Amino acid sequence: MKDLFTFLIDLFSFDKSHPLLFTQFNFWAFFFLVFAGYCLLHSQLLARRLHKSARLGRNPRLSKLSIRNGYLFIVSLFFYFKTSGLFVLLLVFSTFLGYLLGIWMDRLSGDSTTTRIGPFSVRRASLSKALMIFGVVVNLLVLFYFKYAYFFTDIYNTMFHTEHVVVNHFAQFANHFTSKPRFDASTILLPVGISFFTFQNISYIVDVYKHKIPHAGNVLDFGFYTTFFPQLVAGPIVRADQFIPQLYKRYFLSRRQFGIAVFWILNGLLKKIILSDFLAVNFVDRVFDNPLMFTGFENLSALFLYSLQVYADFSGYTDIAIGVAMLMGFYLPRNFNSPYKATNPAGFWKRWHISLSNWLKDYLYIPLGGNRRATPASYIILGGMLIVVALMAHTAWVTLLVTSVIGLLVAVYFIFPRHRKEFNTNINNMDTMLLGGMWHGASFNFITWGGLNGLGILVYKWWKNQGGRARVVATEILFAAFLLADIIWPSPALNLGAVWTGIIAVGTIIRYFIVIPFTRNRPRLQRSGFLASYERVWNIFLTFVFITFTRLFFRAGSNLPPADANQVAWNTAKNMVNQIGGPWDLSLVPDIISVYSKVFIAFAIGMIIHWLPDNFKRRYRLSFALMPLWLMAIVVVVAVFVVYQFITADLQPFIYFQF
Repeated sequence: MKDLFTFLIDLFSFDKSHPLLFTQFNFWAFFFLVFAGYCLLHSQLLARRLHKSARLGRNPRLSKLSIRNGYLFIVSLFFYFKTSGLFVLLLVFSTFLGYLLGIWMDRLSGDSTTTRIGPFSVRRASLSKALMIFGVVVNLLVLFYFKYAYFFTDIYNTMFHTEHVVVNHFAQFANHFTSKPRFDASTILLPVGISFFTFQNISYIVDVYKHKIPHAGNVLDFGFYTTFFPQLVAGPIVRADQFIPQLYKRYFLSRRQFGIAVFWILNGLLKKIILSDFLAVNFVDRVFDNPLMFTGFENLSALFLYSLQVYADFSGYTDIAIGVAMLMGFYLPRNFNSPYKATNPAGFWKRWHISLSNWLKDYLYIPLGGNRRATPASYIILGGMLIVVALMAHTAWVTLLVTSVIGLLVAVYFIFPRHRKEFNTNINNMDTMLLGGMWHGASFNFITWGGLNGLGILVYKWWKNQGGRARVVATEILFAAFLLADIIWPSPALNLGAVWTGIIAVGTIIRYFIVIPFTRNRPRLQRSGFLASYERVWNIFLTFVFITFTRLFFRAGSNLPPADANQVAWNTAKNMVNQIGGPWDLSLVPDIISVYSKVFIAFAIGMIIHWLPDNFKRRYRLSFALMPLWLMAIVVVVAVFVVYQFITADLQPFIYFQF
């Protein structure tokens, strides 16, 4: 009896060393029990027929669907408690705030009458808007406190030469309330998945205000939407108008859907453990931890391998989340669409983390003016971000560069009035990418990463409007500039720039002077799409290399305390650039490939699978789903056995847990 009591205490206690991860047995034991209870509850509710199906968000009664949603709400809270401990209270607060605001806004919006608040008469529609703004601001303040407290404190100390220290006020209050020092008040810990559930709540509040959806029927339904455990801690970001209607649909899982769900789960596990964790443990982490101990070839290889690692890690989590949700009759949005097939930086962000890209487009880019105009907020955000970069870099040349960029933007705006619409669109694009970078982390490296992606999109927009001659001239001038600068001021960074721009220049010349003339008088090649195929492969190569280079700044500061992230990230990035752009001993390359042969083979296999045609992937996914159950079971057992062989002693957490 005592052993049973101890087991139950351990089961319902938070243990930060044993969170419920998709890659651990305890999660699948948890899911098996949850799914068994879910199926039992579903069958009992169908048998008893307690109530008719609830209508979309308008039936406040406790229907059988609400009981099902309430069950999943409770187990999702338990899941988050086992993952994040008492931060579950923050999730509960966010849930109840969003639910109450949704009810009030739905009752007030569209009503032109007035109501009295104390001595004031206020239009009910205006009050609804105020509630919407209040909900968005509160969610953002909670996010800023836990995620950006160190960031803004550092900026304030830099600007006013103060030495303020971040204090965990919630821990202080809890210690005072209990009269015991139970919590560490000197550190603010980041709740797992706070960025994801905060953005989901904001989307719900805004969509209810705009009448895209009605408010949820009851708190159990809304709580389930906010906390659904498969995607709670690392996405995809589920929009209210996409998911809430599913709360009021009966459970249905066809034979094919079951097979597809199992496929996504296995696919995610294989990506995470065989590709992501294997590449990280055996190569990538070693190089990033100490770049100066490795050659330029190894540093460059680590960058490319990290691109596959982060994709396999994040898309692997998403695949598992989609599969687990599908088994319970719910459908999460697609979050990845073979992003390394993108032919330009803008296309990449339509394929990578699609739920975040769409969220930023609908709730940031379009409100800022989109491709129509720029608002005062557009200029405030860009100017503020540039000033932040200058302050956080702590170097004179970065400050000079930022000042020059601001001066150039002002000059372009007034000198070329005909291009102001395009100019404003570009500002909104850059704002979106900078804030998207900052969403990932409160440090200089993430802002730099976002800014580079924004710059890549702007360069592509200019490039696609240029003719062949203009492209050749532009790339030749850029290559000559880097080459001349490297001759006058030799440095690894300029040398790297000269090599990269030289490759682009050579590819552009080949296209304009060789490939196009070669296909012009050859109808057979024209019909086969030779020129289009060449351009597609070349553009995919350029985009993949560009995205991989930006990942240097993304990876350099990941998994670091906010107080250390800026300095460590900058040093890591600088050291890797120095190694890659410095002299290479090519005689060592064959030995390096031989020593890390398994790593490079895994990378090659992963990229080949990634670049397979979509139709081919769809066919083998469907073939798996339609297998006889006995054959599917054998495949699952074999796959799990293979996965087990790759599991390391120290399982790697999912990369996007930190966001």
